[in-house]
Amino acid sequence: MVATPEKLQHTHEHLPKEQRVAVLLMGYGEVESYEDFANYNEQALNLLTAKFAPVPTWVYPPLAKLLAMFDLHEWGHQHHNFISPHNAIFEQQRAGIEKHLQSHWGSGVQVFKAFNFCAPFLPDQVLAEIKSQGFDKILIYPLLVVDSIFTSGIAIEQVNKAFAQLADNDSHWVKGLRYIPSFYNEPEYIDLMARLVEDKINSDLSAAYLPSEIGIVLMNHGCPHKAKGFTSGITESQALYDLVRDKLINRYPLVSVGWLNHDTPLIEWTQPSADQAAKNLIQLGAKAIVFMPIGFATENHETLLDVHHIIHALEKKHKNVNYIQMPCVNDDDNFLAMVARWASEHIAELVSNEAVAVNPQLAVHHHHHHHH
Repeated sequence: MVATPEKLQHTHEHLPKEQRVAVLLMGYGEVESYEDFANYNEQALNLLTAKFAPVPTWVYPPLAKLLAMFDLHEWGHQHHNFISPHNAIFEQQRAGIEKHLQSHWGSGVQVFKAFNFCAPFLPDQVLAEIKSQGFDKILIYPLLVVDSIFTSGIAIEQVNKAFAQLADNDSHWVKGLRYIPSFYNEPEYIDLMARLVEDKINSDLSAAYLPSEIGIVLMNHGCPHKAKGFTSGITESQALYDLVRDKLINRYPLVSVGWLNHDTPLIEWTQPSADQAAKNLIQLGAKAIVFMPIGFATENHETLLDVHHIIHALEKKHKNVNYIQMPCVNDDDNFLAMVARWASEHIAELVSNEAVAVNPQLAVHHHHHHHH
């Protein structure tokens, strides 16, 4: 059994009145009205797909509308007017993390949420609010996906565009900035993932199956192998899987990574996909399969609908296998406490360091001269 992580120390290091820190918690956001599908898809194509798919930008608007038709069919018809719980869960995560942080730092620390693709919480909208409230120190904290640089990078891209829009002429309003790209190798997170799987097996499967008959698919966010020179998160996601697997494999021999890929033509995705991973484990003798999302911190249509489709297809071919679909960590208080603790280290740095005044007008373009 893994020890429960300690709570944030209740030392009440309340910030001096002039010191305030805004934590910008960032996720994708998901549509709550089907009319928003096309707009959502177009933003996703521009920010994500453009970095790895050889598709000209003029194709995005019609492609977004075409994809919206598929989304409408899947969410509306196949899944009885499904509405993603992602946004509501993300708000619970925001509120929970803020509660933990304020119990330590007081009200001088506030947590704001921003969604990459969903108004009225787009990063530029939220940063405008942060600025208007007088904050000048910011911790940028992407939370939804644990695969680090690639997915978190689009958050920085949007933040930088917002900073450019909100910049003052002679002195930038942001005086301190920190960033948490991922927590793929945080020991507490690794332990929590392993413990959740062990607890589920103990409660649902251990009485009926030998440990060697229980297959575990640890699901990561699918990554393209080539992303126009961007590092796509494969390294961090693979490390996350390896660390969680090592906690489980001596007790449960059948463990595999399963990547939740997007079936995009012309793109080479990480393998094995989650469905292929399950098939492999069944071939090795698994009579029960546990699907556990480790690369997603917040429930979304991929962890819900995609995994549902995978299990439904497997049930047709392998009727005698028991399938268990586990939830993301979501608003588990142990998770929110550790997230707050990771943030607290950076808040302490922002508070203790001198404010840095940046003057955009001092930016000088250095031209490199070749000497012949």
